[in-house]
Amino acid sequence: MYTLAGFKGSGSAAVEVALEATGAPYRLVDAASWEPTSDLADLAELARLNPLKQVPALQLPHGGILTESAAILIHLGLAFPQAGILPAAPAERDQCIRGLVYIAANCYSAISILDYPQRWCADADEPTLDRIRRGTRARLHLHWEVFADQFPAHPFLSGAVPGGLDFLAAVVSKWAGTRQHLQGARPEFHAALERIDRHPRVAPVFARHWPA
Repeated sequence: MYTLAGFKGSGSAAVEVALEATGAPYRLVDAASWEPTSDLADLAELARLNPLKQVPALQLPHGGILTESAAILIHLGLAFPQAGILPAAPAERDQCIRGLVYIAANCYSAISILDYPQRWCADADEPTLDRIRRGTRARLHLHWEVFADQFPAHPFLSGAVPGGLDFLAAVVSKWAGTRQHLQGARPEFHAALERIDRHPRVAPVFARHWPA
C-alpha cells in the first residue's frame, strides 16, 4: 500500500488524483508543518518521510520514499502506464515530463518564496519582504503565461483526457492569484484549467480539497 502525506489544498491533491487513477490502495496521512492543529504523530511521520516536512511525500509499497510532486507523478505514470498519467507515445510523454519539471522549477518554487520571503532575505524589514512578494508574484504569473504558450491543451494538457501534467497544473495554478491573472492574460488556458477541475477524474478529489 502507498502512504501519502499531504494536506487539504496543498500539492498533495495532484498526487491524490493520480493515485485514484491508478486504482492502487493507499492511505492518507493528514499533516502540514504550517498547520498548528496537525496531529503530532502525523507530523512525526511526515518528518520521517521528508526531513523538510514538505508535502506531498509518498512512501512506496516496498518502503522507498519519494518527495517532490513532479517526481511522484512521473513515478506513478511509469509504474501504472494503463492509468494514463503519462501519455503512451514517447514524444508526448517527453513533453509532459518537461511540463511537470517546468511547473516544479518555475511555478511551485515561487510559492515557497511568497509564503516565506524571510527565508530568502535575511534580516529584511516588512517593506522589503513586501517588495519580494510583489516581485515574486509578478514573476510567477509570467511563468504561467509562458507555460500557457508552450503547452496548449487539446483538449487537455495530456491529450484526450487529463493526466499528470493536468493534475499538477490545475492544483498549482489555484494559488497566489494565478487563476484570476490567467483569466485575463490567457483566457483559453484558463478555460482549459476549468475543464480539468470539472473532469470526473479530478473533480471528486478537488471537492475534498477545495469545497464549493
